[in-house]
Amino acid sequence: MALDLSKVRNIGICAHIDAGKTTVTERVLYYTGRSYKIGEVHEGTATMDFLEEEQERGITIQSAATTCFWTKDDVKYHVNLIDTPGHVDFTIEVERSMRVLDGAVVVFDGKEGVEAQSETVWRQADRYGVPRICFINKMDKLGADFDFSYNSIKERLGVVPIPVQIPIGAGDTFEGMVDLITMRAYFFTGEKGEVVEERDIPAELQESATMYRSEMIETASQFDDDLMEKYLEDEDGLTEADIRKAVRKAVLGQEGYAVFCGSALKNIGVQRVLDGVIDYLPNPTEVPDVEGTDPKDEEVALSRPHTPEAPFSALVFKIVNDTHGDLTYMRVYSGTLERGSRLLNPGNNKKENISRIFEMHAKDRDALDSCEAGQIVAVVGLKNSMTGDTLCSEADPIILERMHFPDPVISMSIEPQTADDRKKLGDALVTIRREDPSFRSEYNDETGETIIAGMGELHLEIIKNRLVRDMKIGVNVGQPKVSYRESLSGAANEVRGKFVKQTGGRGQYGDAVLTVKPMTPSEAEDLGLEMKDGVAFKDSISQGVIPKEYIPSVEYGVRETAKSGVLGGYPMVNVFVELVFGSYHDVDSSQVAFEQAGKLAFKLACEQAGIGLLEPIMKVTITTPEDFFGTVSGDISSRRGQIVDSELRGIVRIITAEVPLSEMFGYTSTLRGLTQGRASSSMEPLEYRMLPPRLAEDVLKA
Repeated sequence: MALDLSKVRNIGICAHIDAGKTTVTERVLYYTGRSYKIGEVHEGTATMDFLEEEQERGITIQSAATTCFWTKDDVKYHVNLIDTPGHVDFTIEVERSMRVLDGAVVVFDGKEGVEAQSETVWRQADRYGVPRICFINKMDKLGADFDFSYNSIKERLGVVPIPVQIPIGAGDTFEGMVDLITMRAYFFTGEKGEVVEERDIPAELQESATMYRSEMIETASQFDDDLMEKYLEDEDGLTEADIRKAVRKAVLGQEGYAVFCGSALKNIGVQRVLDGVIDYLPNPTEVPDVEGTDPKDEEVALSRPHTPEAPFSALVFKIVNDTHGDLTYMRVYSGTLERGSRLLNPGNNKKENISRIFEMHAKDRDALDSCEAGQIVAVVGLKNSMTGDTLCSEADPIILERMHFPDPVISMSIEPQTADDRKKLGDALVTIRREDPSFRSEYNDETGETIIAGMGELHLEIIKNRLVRDMKIGVNVGQPKVSYRESLSGAANEVRGKFVKQTGGRGQYGDAVLTVKPMTPSEAEDLGLEMKDGVAFKDSISQGVIPKEYIPSVEYGVRETAKSGVLGGYPMVNVFVELVFGSYHDVDSSQVAFEQAGKLAFKLACEQAGIGLLEPIMKVTITTPEDFFGTVSGDISSRRGQIVDSELRGIVRIITAEVPLSEMFGYTSTLRGLTQGRASSSMEPLEYRMLPPRLAEDVLKA
């Protein structure tokens, strides 16, 4: 039976670490009947946190997908749900989930409001144009404050929140919420909050509810002329349908964001959030047609409507190694796929066979005979497709927009203990790279070391544990190292690189003259140049002094040298290279010779211009009792850090600082020691900055 796309919601749950995403998801699974008992993160029994590491640490490491059903107003809806991590080391999991979602529920801690990682996931959702609703969770927590959290959405995210609920009580007294559209109070009773009771609004909340309702209607009417007209004529004549239509319009247009409240842990409010998902988040037909390009000509833009009748297109967003072959998760954007079909991967022009199709429920799965537009499924049988690849019908190829994957900021050496471990390690690293695009590994021929790189200490620690515990490979690991970058500190004009080799018979001749200078990606964009792998290359050869067929070889030589660096083996970034002159030999010139000439000229030009090291700077957010503010800020200064913001919330101080990554190893333990275990911190990559020359010398000597 064909899927009614108007009854489908593809949503994600995302937030700052410890805001309660997985706890919310577990309640969703319980209330939708997907699981018969509620799993708890703190007990290690959460359905969606099924990895051993996740259960031990009480955090989400990889995004997990599930399908459940929710009935509202006697209509059954099909909800595809992805629970994402909050820890910055696994931000790639959020990134790839956002790419394939139609809507998201962003969860906030009722006491903390908008936190550092809340801002990051919000920006990721902005990047992929994902409509959102907000859920202020943990209203039962000591110190929870709805007004503060609501205002932090307005102020820290700079967006327009639309309150559709307010809480009844807070902390120990929290017991339900007032729906501002129906102007009724809702209480959640029964063993697991599964019984929803509707009552009159408590007298002491009438004034607050009326005030917030006015704010809701005034805000929503900004985005809906019909509501504005009715509101000005007769505020009392507004219907629930009028208000919901306006709020939905604001949410779908990403101009306003409906705000709910509750406590997932205390089983209060989650059912109303599910109603909000149905009321305000889009179905697959309400998001713009998916856009891509023609594989034969990237200048030609193509689009596909979200219908089962359109040519098939899907995006691979996750690969999980499985005992029966890789499970490849994909979002189907258009068309229909039957089990046993053949598809094209237009990125590498390889054909793929789809042997099986599954609807996933965390680690469990249900076999399907077919899937169609709007579904999120996992398939078995793909051999040549990676995360971010498009799969489409052979007759109508299209390449969908790829995802953005950040560069790793930290690396460490890893070596196998035995010859048998060596072979297994090579295969295991390939598997992990396929699964996790933010992880890199490479073998260094000079040192004989294998270097692995990732997004943070926790990221690499979990990969190491996976190699040792899950894959049973004996490895020794070195200390984590920072991933530095090289960049120019000045400019150099017209530097020649001449490669001449004369042996018996035909020789080699290549001659290239380059100009180099520092340039940011935005400056390159302004000049119409593409900054690729840190280098913007411009061909300014005139009158054929170098034949056209040799110019790509010069560029290739430049880019290869930039990748491996000139000063200390670190990749070069933010470099503009212009090929201005050169010469060639009718017989001896070749592509290899010009590649070597490009390498020589680039090295010499960089040395002449001057090279500095760039280091990754982290944005660090520390939450500490006010008593320890002096101690913590003094420690930040000793780490070459700068405090850029400091805010007092009650007796707690929120410090935002910018600190070099090299100074932050083991910081969590140090912070606990400085504050008697009462402070916490989170950090995310901010930017690269020039390292002081004295410290750069120490890095290069090490």
